[in-house]
Amino acid sequence: MTVEKPVTEQEKAKSLVLLRHHLHEGLKTEYMMVGNPKELWDCLNERFGHHKRVLLPKALFDWTNLRFQDFKSVIDYNSTMHEIVSILRYCDHPVTDEQMIEKTLTTFHASNILLQEQYRERGFKKFNELMSVLLVAEQNSDLLLKNHNLRPTGSLATHHEANATSSYPPEANATRRGGRGNYNGRGRGRGNYRGRG
Repeated sequence: MTVEKPVTEQEKAKSLVLLRHHLHEGLKTEYMMVGNPKELWDCLNERFGHHKRVLLPKALFDWTNLRFQDFKSVIDYNSTMHEIVSILRYCDHPVTDEQMIEKTLTTFHASNILLQEQYRERGFKKFNELMSVLLVAEQNSDLLLKNHNLRPTGSLATHHEANATSSYPPEANATRRGGRGNYNGRGRGRGNYRGRG
């Protein structure tokens, strides 16, 4: 049987300073006259102890309905995931990395079922490792998409052919290929063409 040694006045003062340091300004004033750290802790716990019971139902609802496919970016999903998990942990409902990974992989869009399996086979142990891989994959996909949108596949040859025929009136094309006539090509296709023949 261990006997607890009495707390010194110096230790009490340190505890009180630490508690007050973390209080909101309004609460510091309100509890200014409470000189015992245990009494201050009990007062705060009585006043705010129910907070977990208020937060928990919504946090559980948010966790149940959290889906990776509902987010436009990995960063947004990651931020929301950590926010929900922090509240659950605060409410004494710890969430493991394994649960976070499983929640992420099982809520991929149905069209990404193959990707889901590939990530699962990699056997991630830490949620942040999975997020890092997903962020890199997202950046690579964005880059490929931007490149494609700037110049879609096969567009280079088509682009030149289209310009050769659509920028000039039909008569001008004949002139450019050696036919007779005088073409003024100002205005990209709206120039004046005066034939001499």
